[in-house]
Amino acid sequence: MTRKFIIVFVITTLFTALVVCFSWIYLSQLLRQRLLWADETASQLTNQLEYAASRAVPDLTSTRVDTNNPKALRAAITNYLHADTNLNDMLESVVGNSRIIYDAAIIDPNGVAILDTNPALNGKPVPERPRLSVLRDAGFRRQLRMLYGPATVYDVSIGLELDRQAFGSVHVGVSTVFLRNELTPKLQQAAFFSVVAIFCSLVLSAVVSNVALGPLKAIARNLDTASAGDLLPDEETSAGDEVGLVSLKIAHLGRQIRDTNQIFSALKDNVEQVMTKLQDGLMLFTRDSRVVLVSASAEKFLGRPRREILGRTAEEIFSDGTVLGAVVLPAFQKQRQLVQYEFDAADGHRVQVSLDFIQEKGTPIGALLTMRDAESVRRIEDEIEISRRLSASGRMTRGVAHEVKNPINAIVLHLQLLQNKLKQDDPDTRRHMDIIGNEIHRLDRVVQILVDFTRPRDLRLEDVDLRDILESVSVLAAPDAARHRVRVVLELPKEDDALMVRVDPDLMKQAILNLVLNGVQSMTAGGTLTLKARRDDEMILAEVQDQGCGIPPEAQEKIFELYFTTKGDKGGSGIGLAQTYQIMQWHYGSVEFDSIVGAGTTFRLRLPAVVAKPDRQAEMTV
Repeated sequence: MTRKFIIVFVITTLFTALVVCFSWIYLSQLLRQRLLWADETASQLTNQLEYAASRAVPDLTSTRVDTNNPKALRAAITNYLHADTNLNDMLESVVGNSRIIYDAAIIDPNGVAILDTNPALNGKPVPERPRLSVLRDAGFRRQLRMLYGPATVYDVSIGLELDRQAFGSVHVGVSTVFLRNELTPKLQQAAFFSVVAIFCSLVLSAVVSNVALGPLKAIARNLDTASAGDLLPDEETSAGDEVGLVSLKIAHLGRQIRDTNQIFSALKDNVEQVMTKLQDGLMLFTRDSRVVLVSASAEKFLGRPRREILGRTAEEIFSDGTVLGAVVLPAFQKQRQLVQYEFDAADGHRVQVSLDFIQEKGTPIGALLTMRDAESVRRIEDEIEISRRLSASGRMTRGVAHEVKNPINAIVLHLQLLQNKLKQDDPDTRRHMDIIGNEIHRLDRVVQILVDFTRPRDLRLEDVDLRDILESVSVLAAPDAARHRVRVVLELPKEDDALMVRVDPDLMKQAILNLVLNGVQSMTAGGTLTLKARRDDEMILAEVQDQGCGIPPEAQEKIFELYFTTKGDKGGSGIGLAQTYQIMQWHYGSVEFDSIVGAGTTFRLRLPAVVAKPDRQAEMTV
């Protein structure tokens, strides 16, 4: 049942109810007026009969009637009434000329008919009859029941005084049969017009309500057009009536909806991109604990695709039988915040979970569930700590280098002066002086390396294919690899799958070469060193995999620290890996590794991929 049908039905019902009500009032008033007319007619006839009866009896004191004898008096009056031609003619005319009068009679105080239109009733008692005023004053429905019920004669009477004494009464009977015959045609006619009026009101109200609600179709069409983001036609928005004004407002609202939809779509795309790149699993819940936003990383924590999670409640997503569900579900039920709860997942990883309830002006509006890999968090914290240490070490190194180079320069200057003065000395003294000079120059080179390591660099960034850099590194490392009986193998994608990165080519070659040379030097018994590269979503991943001795567990947290080395007396400076780590940071990349003692080490370098630029010529032709 449509809303329009309901409105039309209600309006039609109201119109019909009003017409029925007025018709009911009209019929009731019509019936009441006709009954009042009948009562007045009967009353007038009763008065006329009373007058005629009083004129029919002479002054009895002038006659031989014994006025002191009541019986003789009544007999004399009865004889006068029977003998009066005018009175008898009037009685006959009352019944014959009136369409509603049933009978008329003059009755003595004892209820015996003195003179009746029905001669057989003269001298006989007259039964009691209801008064016509009972019918006249009844309600409409009761009047109808009394009028169209069993045939009844209602009485209209008036007292009769003869010879200045009360002497009975004059009665006129009104029959409901005669009243029905008199009133039915008029009531039928009124009822017919009432039915016609009701039918006309039905049709008119239906037509009026339909015409009044007809513009709703145009308004609904405008709403559909506005909700679709289209503009309304000018002819529909330029009308000056109320519908035109509503259409103008709808058009304005449609523009607002279209602008809002565009903003929402852009915001949704941005949020989707952000959610896709997030490493943490995020789930945004509404007030009724229903998921409206899920990050891509949440799939690996829940083991379910996002399309199966969106729109479901927390009770439908999490199970009491899992560790995550046993922690999260009670927090949702009690609206209790969950702070950094850690547990071991089924795959053995350590997961960190937090649940925050979002409120607006003290009213809960939703919740945010965060899931992250605790090992990744700790690894990031370690990288931050290493960066902090490198930064502090760089600041300290620059200060120390500045303080050390000045004395070294002075020592070198005075050593040269002393060598010039000792030209005539013996060769042993000269040899010792040369050793001192060489060591001072070596110390100066060490300090210069420190200064170069900590000095900010101006990067010469270029868009290059990482495969080309790996091929160059393999060529540079080939001589050293041959001396250690190591074979360098390249495993790179096909030629048409470019791995474009924006880097300083020289620095990136140095960073990868440091890893390659370390791997070659760790493979004392020879073997294979593999260089790999591939695309990983929006990152480019390069791997340097050796078969060397591996890195001891106690040294794995320190290998990126400056001057830390595991080579001992084999000549390691402890600068190469720290330099690689620093170069990767300069390029917004990262370096991580996996190492097994006795099996080898794999270093992984991650760099942001270069976003493909559109063809300028294609843009101009579009």
